[in-house]
Amino acid sequence: METIKTDVAIVGAGGAGLRAAIAIAEARPDLKVALISKVYPMRSHTCAAEGGAAGVIKPDDSLELHFNDTVGGGDWLCDQDVVDYFVREAAKELTQLEHWGCPWSREPDGSVGVRPFGGMKIKRTWFAADKSGFHILHTLFQTTLKYPSIERFDEYFTTDLLVVDGRCQGVVAIEMSSGRIFQFQAKSVIVATGGAGRIFPFTTNGAVKTGDGSAMAYRAGIPLKDMEFVQYHPTGLPSTGILLTEGCRGEGGVLRNKDGYRYLQDYGMGPETPLGKPVLKTMELGPRDRLSQAFWHEQQKGNTIPTKFGDCVYLDMTHLGEKHIDERLPLVRDLSISYSGVDPVTEQVPIRPVVHYCMGGIHTNIEAETPMPGLYAVGECACGSLNGANRLGSNSLTELLVFGKKAAQNAMEFAGGGNKTNESAVSEQAEQAQKRITELFDKSGGGETISGLRKEMMDSLEKGAGIYRTEQTLKESCATISQLRKRYAGIELHDKSNVYNTDLFQALELRNMLDLAQTVAEGALARKESRGSHQRLDFVDRDDENFLKHTLAYHQGEETPRIEYLDVIITKSQPGVRDYSGGGK
Repeated sequence: METIKTDVAIVGAGGAGLRAAIAIAEARPDLKVALISKVYPMRSHTCAAEGGAAGVIKPDDSLELHFNDTVGGGDWLCDQDVVDYFVREAAKELTQLEHWGCPWSREPDGSVGVRPFGGMKIKRTWFAADKSGFHILHTLFQTTLKYPSIERFDEYFTTDLLVVDGRCQGVVAIEMSSGRIFQFQAKSVIVATGGAGRIFPFTTNGAVKTGDGSAMAYRAGIPLKDMEFVQYHPTGLPSTGILLTEGCRGEGGVLRNKDGYRYLQDYGMGPETPLGKPVLKTMELGPRDRLSQAFWHEQQKGNTIPTKFGDCVYLDMTHLGEKHIDERLPLVRDLSISYSGVDPVTEQVPIRPVVHYCMGGIHTNIEAETPMPGLYAVGECACGSLNGANRLGSNSLTELLVFGKKAAQNAMEFAGGGNKTNESAVSEQAEQAQKRITELFDKSGGGETISGLRKEMMDSLEKGAGIYRTEQTLKESCATISQLRKRYAGIELHDKSNVYNTDLFQALELRNMLDLAQTVAEGALARKESRGSHQRLDFVDRDDENFLKHTLAYHQGEETPRIEYLDVIITKSQPGVRDYSGGGK
């Protein structure tokens, strides 16, 4: 096994990992940074984000409004000290991106353009047409190239955290092109590996989003927080799961059922005119959880459109006009034509809810610290409790920047604090990790297939822990996933080579996904209330008395996870009613 020594190891080179690397290189050029990614950075999933990034910039907006939208949108499960810090830092980070070259779309007067986004009662989402993530990732990546202290390790699959003396001191990773196994000895580690949407069958998430970093931390003893909260995005293309950005609705697109009716007005999102005075309604700009739930109700009523890809409703943008769509939503038009054969300029686009984002992840605090010294986490793999029970669209891209920088500040301080790596103990642990990998090659005669177990896992989660859940469906999912984790021992690698062995990597990813799937199902079963994206048909009300708290799931080997709870940090906004029937601008 080869050894690479560094000061800070960053696992994941998407938006969060790149932002962290830049912050370290700027402040401490004397520290070595190892940037480890299982894909080339520009293939990270940040690239797929379309709509934009939230930050207060306009005179009619305020930090208080952004705070209130975020806390209310998260159904009061957000830690409010985290939200307060986030909204104060958001515009600074977005402005910094512009200085590095991010081409934000502009208003006619030359100022930064903002668009409406779901759950936000005022326009505050910065955007670069409908390719915001693409431009953000390009900007960050090209900025990292300026710093010689950042060394990239592209296409390295990280399998384990190295924990000695209760402190994270490195990681083990496989060079995908050769099969060689490396130990990265580091004084601190930042995990920025993205979410785990691939545990569900119909998702906007690319194939890389298998929850690797969250699963590594979980097995190393770090609790996973609020994993039962899984966000469905209301507008996915039925044939592929590809997302049509919330910007479609922000620019004026509307949702219609099979009869052409704008059904959202039946679900507490307007329109009504109290005392004869018109008020602005959220309608299509309601939060993602509410819109996805409204689809489910329309489906139960028989108001959706059956297709070979499942039931759908229509996203109607025909009234926007070709010029506006080509200026603001060019990618959406291209995706609709390419994957659905529908031109949104002249036709309604069939859409349906699709798994999009995991609110839960590695337990972190406002400093992006995990409970383990030397280990930090940021982005969708982490749960710093910014997003609560339902993330508002366009907060996540800004979150990568704000807390990517925060993780970097603390990781480099820890790395420069005189902590020494216990090299012999780290190497011994790395060899144990290597042994577990090589044992996969030695197994033979197993009757299980990776694809078979993966499909059973996905179908079980979709059926039992989807948009709506019950005690019975959740118990079935928990039982199925528990059995799948045991059956995993029966898989066999058919590819015994070392060069780009996708069979091996899919086996490792499946292990990670099964671990995380279990935390989703078990956390949802234990939470006997409805809150945000977690909706129980048998417990339809929010229960602040018993469940205004975070779920913490602890790994217990082959057993089901131990579930504990942690109080939500409330500083100034007491739990109230989420009202999207009117108001705002």
